[in-house]
Amino acid sequence: MLQNLKFLQSTPQLLQPPTSAAPLPQLHSTCFPILKQFKISRRELTICSNSSLLLLLGSQALKSKAKAEESSPNDNQQEEENVATPNPNCGNKVPTKRAFLDIAIDGEPVGRIVIGLYGDDVPVGAARFGSIVSGAAGISYRRKEFVKIMPNYVQHGGLRSYGVDAELAKRSGSNLAVENLREEWEREYEKCPGVKNSAGTVSILVRDPSKPPPKLKLVARKGKLEIDEEEIGTEPNGTEFVISIMDSPELDASALVIGQVLNGMEVVKRIGQVKTVQENTASPYFRVAKLIGDKRAVVAERGFNRPYAKVVINNCGLMD
Repeated sequence: MLQNLKFLQSTPQLLQPPTSAAPLPQLHSTCFPILKQFKISRRELTICSNSSLLLLLGSQALKSKAKAEESSPNDNQQEEENVATPNPNCGNKVPTKRAFLDIAIDGEPVGRIVIGLYGDDVPVGAARFGSIVSGAAGISYRRKEFVKIMPNYVQHGGLRSYGVDAELAKRSGSNLAVENLREEWEREYEKCPGVKNSAGTVSILVRDPSKPPPKLKLVARKGKLEIDEEEIGTEPNGTEFVISIMDSPELDASALVIGQVLNGMEVVKRIGQVKTVQENTASPYFRVAKLIGDKRAVVAERGFNRPYAKVVINNCGLMD
């Protein structure tokens, strides 16, 4: 009984709302008759406790709302200032050269895609694409296929860093490594906010956003154990390119925009309509196989979204 009396003596203090918050309506419950009678049932005690808790929560909510109202105008003003000051060089890129790609689907010509290259804004990427299109690199995109078709973009397989492609490039002194494309991508990524790979843009793949971090391993060198990093997978060699049918923000973390489709967007959309191998990532068998590192899952994943028909560049080159 004494414990209950102590609780009742402290209850009126809990029921008082904080002075800084707006006045709250007074609680109308059976708490105050209880104070007079000094007889407490479990039900009445529960009602009093819940009512006090509600009052405290209500006062805290009013405090939070008041703070939000005070800070929100400044935050909104800062956001408006950030949005209102975009980099003028991002949306006003001017093509300096034009390249063309003649496309055929299953041996049937479907049209030409004309691409304007941003030689002044991304000189390394534009020069890289132009040298391959024109054949100056010792090898070109001629007779090479599109290997991936997504709802937002189509992807060309580029050149291989081994075999005949690498041998032909080596004869002309060209290097199929990424070189300075990564640095140029980082600079453009920081300089231009928002979606870079918008509808109609052409980009070179310079990095793999899904590539896992390198693993640490112990290696023996000259009789001593040293910790070394083991790279997992291989990065793109800077020859694969994508053409966006719609805005493709998922490409911003891996692709450098080097140009814009000037003519032939209907050809790009025609490529996007080719039937492809459907993804099966939702299958529990595939997820388990991928989790345990089964190579069959990796091979199957590479085949997802590949076109059933052969989409080939019949001819390509520079127009200017």
